[in-house]
Amino acid sequence: MIVNEATYLLKPGELTLKGGNREGFERILRRNLILLLSAALGRKNFRLENTNGRYYVFCNEEEAEITEKILDRFFGIAGWAKARKTGKTPEEVLAACAAEGRELSLRGIRSFKIEARRTDKSFPLSSYEICCRAGDRVRETVPCLEVRVKNPEAVIGVEIREKAFIYGDARRGLGGLPVGTAGRGLLLLSGGIDSPVAGWMMAGRGMGIDAVYFHAYPYTSEEARQKVITLAEIVGSYTLGIRLHCIGFTKVQVRIKERAPPAWSTVMLRMAMMECAERIARRNRCRCLITGESLSQVASQTIENLTCTQSRLKLPVLRPLIGMDKDRIIRMAESINTYETSILPYADCCSVFSPAHPILRGNTDEAKCLYEGLQLENLLDEALKEDKIEKCGALSANEK
Repeated sequence: MIVNEATYLLKPGELTLKGGNREGFERILRRNLILLLSAALGRKNFRLENTNGRYYVFCNEEEAEITEKILDRFFGIAGWAKARKTGKTPEEVLAACAAEGRELSLRGIRSFKIEARRTDKSFPLSSYEICCRAGDRVRETVPCLEVRVKNPEAVIGVEIREKAFIYGDARRGLGGLPVGTAGRGLLLLSGGIDSPVAGWMMAGRGMGIDAVYFHAYPYTSEEARQKVITLAEIVGSYTLGIRLHCIGFTKVQVRIKERAPPAWSTVMLRMAMMECAERIARRNRCRCLITGESLSQVASQTIENLTCTQSRLKLPVLRPLIGMDKDRIIRMAESINTYETSILPYADCCSVFSPAHPILRGNTDEAKCLYEGLQLENLLDEALKEDKIEKCGALSANEK
């Protein structure tokens, strides 16, 4: 039951461009909001409405912080704001604008402007008149605030719809498309910086994310596995959760070390991972693989070696970071809070048995021939039978 109500106004992003497909995208956006808010607040403790291009979330004021955390991590909305809901009389609207002005002043803001949008044309003031009269009212109420049309410190938004909504602290949303509008993909998730960012980026294009992690105990530690689970928890908080497949790859790596030419060992390992990942993806109806590879960042990521590693696959491989440099990827990792976990000093299986002088430009035909000679089929079957699945990233009211 909602007692002391807080109101949030949400502006959808790219959904407005979807034409005849828009209804389906809106349905998934609404479903996602309900799933996340229900998990965090309980189904009876919020209300969701949508009309004329806006979504409204109503919740208890005591749960505003949790609600805002969800909105900050929610793909599909271009922006959101905690709003004052008033009746549709000029005096009520102007009074609410003055109240927002007082709030801005208390935060140290010294300049503002009014932006008005009137979808209900029966309201007696035009958008321009709302801006003028609201600006005057705010200045009368809070003399220390000045109107600045260009580059103000804050904007007071006024929207005249079924009710009037006034807000002074609009926040930018993640934008993108609602998770689930573009099918599912399987992310090859290591403990590094790149792959969590790649998964987050594809979620922003509407893709649901499953993930696979390859570990090589005792050459890789339990701490390394837990590090990847933590990364899946963080990325999963943006994606309605992640099913993480943990695959023991020790026997596969030992076989590669024993039989593959040393220079080729990393490429052979990547080919084995890709084959195993494709089998998991097909089993779980994922339509593609996702990797954190960036062109020429390391030896296995030259265009020739990338061609080798995907040469046996039927599913497409999406590489959202392919043209990015490391500094940009690091900035993105910091912004989604995966960076500090990614740099914890626990080695992943790609660094096990890594050759001193890896091949840089492998030939695809040679790579396939070498890979066939490894006879990995039974070892991959065995690894897949011992697949351990972790469910990561579900939001709750007790989230850290």
